[in-house]
Amino acid sequence: MIILSIFFFITAIFYSSVGFGGGSTYLALMLIWDIPYYIFPILALICNIIVVSGNSINYVRSGNLNLKLLTPYLIGSIPFAFFGASMTITKELFEILLFVILIIAGIFLLIESKSFNDDQIKIKSIPKIISHLIGSIIGFTSGIIGIGGGIFLSPILFLMKAGYPKQIATTASLFILINSIFGVAGQLTKDIVFDEFLNFWPLFIAVLIGGQIGNFLNIKFLSGKTLAIITSLLVIFVAIRMGSRLLP
Repeated sequence: MIILSIFFFITAIFYSSVGFGGGSTYLALMLIWDIPYYIFPILALICNIIVVSGNSINYVRSGNLNLKLLTPYLIGSIPFAFFGASMTITKELFEILLFVILIIAGIFLLIESKSFNDDQIKIKSIPKIISHLIGSIIGFTSGIIGIGGGIFLSPILFLMKAGYPKQIATTASLFILINSIFGVAGQLTKDIVFDEFLNFWPLFIAVLIGGQIGNFLNIKFLSGKTLAIITSLLVIFVAIRMGSRLLP
């Protein structure tokens, strides 16, 4: 548990620095550590909530909240996140879904980040129906997998130039927080052994501390272009890690 907690701590630092909770990598780590499959989606979602709660508060205080950007995606995602989380899938399907989606998002964002600049970006208006549809797809997919969905939403917002980097980071953080809450609610409809949560308390402490460190690095030191590059590299790393599990 000590080594796993250290990896969770490191994951929380890096992911919170770009407004994420780290759910996808928590899942990968728990797969490696052979945590019982029926419980680790709940653990990943709780870790998400712990990390992005602090992120969200700090982002909002920094004046980066854009409700017009966030709300349409939440309207689409919330019911589907709950519905997706209430479903049960196999490990094999989970790994395939996560690998395919992350590798595409990571590559696209890495290409886009080469020309990304805070001063030159021209914000584009996205039709609400498109935002609702994107939110619904992300919410359902994230609910099934057991993550908050920000790792999907953030690259899409960057690619569409839907907001400034800090606004996108804030949007992704709040999106993860709210989707994770409804994801937990969906997971609770399953037959889960809740007593086992007490055995994993070091993971929650690790991500709490790591999340605060990562958020400090974000607000104080990282530029918008750096955020985009780090985000893409993290997404690609997780995708490769998932893909390695698919090999015979």
